[in-house]
Amino acid sequence: MSKELSLPLTSASESATRTATWLRASGIVLASSIFVAVCAHIALPLYFTPVPLTLQPFAVLLLGLVLSPRLAAATLVTYLTEGALGMPVFAPGLVFSGGMAHLLGPTGGYLLAYPVAVALISFLWRRTSRSFATAALSAAAGNLVILACGALWLAAMTHAPVQSILTLAVVPFLPGDALKIVAAAALATGWQRFRRTA
Repeated sequence: MSKELSLPLTSASESATRTATWLRASGIVLASSIFVAVCAHIALPLYFTPVPLTLQPFAVLLLGLVLSPRLAAATLVTYLTEGALGMPVFAPGLVFSGGMAHLLGPTGGYLLAYPVAVALISFLWRRTSRSFATAALSAAAGNLVILACGALWLAAMTHAPVQSILTLAVVPFLPGDALKIVAAAALATGWQRFRRTA
């Protein structure tokens, strides 16, 4: 084949590869954002706080451990965009609002922390031996970011004292979050072992 014919074919092949890669990444982001939305609706409202117990943070922790930092952050940005546009992806709570009103409501700090937290988890774990312990530590770091942002947001909204904010936004969620961290780390390391042996 002459050089003149091989160049266009190579260019077409590269273009097809880029398109396939983009479509695969888009599919992963969309499917992962749906996973977060499903987990958000597995919720238990608490009478003493506007923040419900949900599986949403578990989804964020797990995605941080199984996706690259870029894909993980893109997933959560997509998820927040879907919610801001009024799609029913956010967790139900004591304050029934949707769209931007939900993002700017009492749980907005947690939600807006998700892209940063998921990228941090992914970044940290990919720079370790990828053991269960390092997965749990990476997930715990991301979870700390979520809790801190949620508490600071609620404090700014309510001007409540620190003790009240901890009671409303942090302490009730610690036992459940510990279980979510362990579960996400176990699933991620199991998936990692499966990929190595497959």
